[in-house]
Amino acid sequence: MMRTNNYKQEESYNHYLVEADAPLLEWLLAHLQGYSRSKVKATLQGRGIRVNSKCITQFDYPLHAGDKIAVSLSKKNDQFHNRFVKLVYEDRFLVVVEKREGILSMAAGHSSLNVKTVLDDYFRKTHQRCTAHVVHRLDRDTSGLMVYAKDMQTEQILEHEWHDIVYDRRYVAVVSGEMLEDEGTVANWLKDNRNYVTYSSPVDNGGKYAVTHFHVLDRTTDHSLVEYKLETGRKNQIRVHAADMGHPVCGDVKYGNGDNPIGRLCLHAFLLCFYHPITHERMEFETPIPPQFRKLFK
Repeated sequence: MMRTNNYKQEESYNHYLVEADAPLLEWLLAHLQGYSRSKVKATLQGRGIRVNSKCITQFDYPLHAGDKIAVSLSKKNDQFHNRFVKLVYEDRFLVVVEKREGILSMAAGHSSLNVKTVLDDYFRKTHQRCTAHVVHRLDRDTSGLMVYAKDMQTEQILEHEWHDIVYDRRYVAVVSGEMLEDEGTVANWLKDNRNYVTYSSPVDNGGKYAVTHFHVLDRTTDHSLVEYKLETGRKNQIRVHAADMGHPVCGDVKYGNGDNPIGRLCLHAFLLCFYHPITHERMEFETPIPPQFRKLFK
């Protein structure tokens, strides 16, 4: 398959001429410079690809020599605007979002700001016959990457096979004090008390076994920037384990020590890697470490 030349450019589309037969997705991956596989698929699902002036979303649509392709230049997710939620990836089965601190993953109580409601509103406005199904949660004051299913079948697969589907999930945190160890592992049992506060035990206390791996990225005498990799995903796991080590997450009003240098819980889910529940394709998403975290280590 030969590489094509740019066919023509106008304000909202790049145009290409197909020189050899190929399935659409294969052609796009080979010819769209600067597009990741995820972005190509999101552009397809977002109705941003036209073949011979017809909008095509089918990945294996057969292209033939002489076909004309138009690729939308408009910014991805241009119909989605929310100050608390950023749409990172979307296909017909699921969405990946990056949420800011201060918004719940799902509704709790009356008229609470939450990601599910934001997504359901977006689906309505874009005439999609689906709702957002919660698969996992981040605390209100934790920012970062999350995945939501668009239908019950996808939700069930993600929920029941979560530990097999998700192969890498990492957080970054600013913790109080200078951590001397460069890396290590914390493992113990976590259980909630009557006040819904999670506490740890070195022996089985009837709770759930939790394993967290940590790696220090940067440090000062006052704070450490730490990457956490979860082997298990328990409620408040990182926050409790950080406190167990004597270096609680900054801004943590529940398990912290009052150290709050930037006025927020300094915990961010920056890496999420999983096998797509339907296509089984490897999906890898990463967001930058929040600039406010970085500023403390200049």
